[in-house]
Amino acid sequence: MLDTTHFPKAARYWYMGKMHDWSDLSLHPMTHGLHYGTSVFEGIRAYETSRGPEIFRLSEHIDRLLYSAGVVKMTVPYTKEEIITAIKKTVLENELESCYIRPLLFYSYGNLGLVPKASPAELVIAAWEWSTYLGHQAENGINVFLGPWRRVHHSQLDMRAKLGGVYVQSTINGLEARAQGAEEALFLNLEGRIAEGPGENIFVIKDGLVKTNERSESILEGITRTSILEVARDLGYKTILGPITKEELLAADEAFFTGTAVEIIPVISLIDGSDPKAPRRESVIGTGKPGPISLQLRNTYLDLVRGKNPQYKKWLTPVRG
Repeated sequence: MLDTTHFPKAARYWYMGKMHDWSDLSLHPMTHGLHYGTSVFEGIRAYETSRGPEIFRLSEHIDRLLYSAGVVKMTVPYTKEEIITAIKKTVLENELESCYIRPLLFYSYGNLGLVPKASPAELVIAAWEWSTYLGHQAENGINVFLGPWRRVHHSQLDMRAKLGGVYVQSTINGLEARAQGAEEALFLNLEGRIAEGPGENIFVIKDGLVKTNERSESILEGITRTSILEVARDLGYKTILGPITKEELLAADEAFFTGTAVEIIPVISLIDGSDPKAPRRESVIGTGKPGPISLQLRNTYLDLVRGKNPQYKKWLTPVRG
């Protein structure tokens, strides 16, 4: 039996049309995606609601999964509707009321040339209980490390795609951030402005103005990011899209990360290691505590994903029925 310490309540996964026990191993070590990161994926959450488990913005996630697959020239063996059905089945088979869902399309076994001419695309879907990505204390605010390595540039790849191989950069910076005593990393782009975290978009707030950056700043336009922009406007805040400089981040009243895994997490301090020749400096953002607007947006988001706000019912897909 495989250790499921980091995959709570995971009992079965869906692979190419069939359910498998979690400990069943079905992939050959010469699988193309394992060697070259030739995969695309989504991180999706289902939440417990009064109507049973419901999945947040499922349709949009699968649209992006299929778009990403197109970027790496995959012939996807399933339709959008079939993938949605398989995701619901995976949640039900694991008897999960709230969970994290990972659909992964990858070039499978066939050849190991860089071009996967004999390696068909295959799909696997897993789901498990995952409450907080950065730990329960993260809601009190996190310290981020701004490293010296710049984010992959939008001129190099289609930043609308969620490509598996790109995330090795996120892994390296995430490990370095923790080695520096921070909870998470933060990237600059090639222009020297703030890009995003390893798996999160960043927002800054100044004088009540809620701001985040655009794809031209070398970010993935996250689905949570898009949702928070709409929620902020609905709450009466003015929102703006535009470049964010390091100085602007440090002068902000508040800052926070958004993402499927982190949901909404305040950023309260920064270790600046972006210049390897300069001493690393730690700075407090705002008061050094989660700000009122960040907390309001966080609480509103956590309510709506749990079906407590009928205004956003459009974003929830029931698992049953």
